[in-house]
Amino acid sequence: MDCLIIEDNEFLREGLMMFLQGVAQTQTAGNGREGVDRFVAALQQGNPFDLVLLDIVMPELDGLQALKLMRQAEREQGGNGRKSVIIMTTSLNSPADMEEAMWDGDCSDYLVKPVARADLMAILQRHGLL
Repeated sequence: MDCLIIEDNEFLREGLMMFLQGVAQTQTAGNGREGVDRFVAALQQGNPFDLVLLDIVMPELDGLQALKLMRQAEREQGGNGRKSVIIMTTSLNSPADMEEAMWDGDCSDYLVKPVARADLMAILQRHGLL
């Protein structure tokens, strides 16, 4: 499984990489703009990410803006209708943010920080990634 972790906090980024050790090849981005650029480049190369862990509060582009741009890129690239599993990660336990991410942004799932490895693995199983 190929995974892109988009998280501006280096400590949290490293933690997510450790959680996925042995189950995913990971790339990282430190802000939303960099994350969208990596995501689009992978699509253009014909090797889209299976999984994206996307923080909501970030510099450059926030996670919700990045999510919408990534979904738009998937539609424009025409990847046979295949969509990456995009899981929003946030310390904001806000129903409004969750609703916007799920319905307006078309994210696959939502995790509130601190992320527990067991919760992440359960979501990956639910989406058929494990």
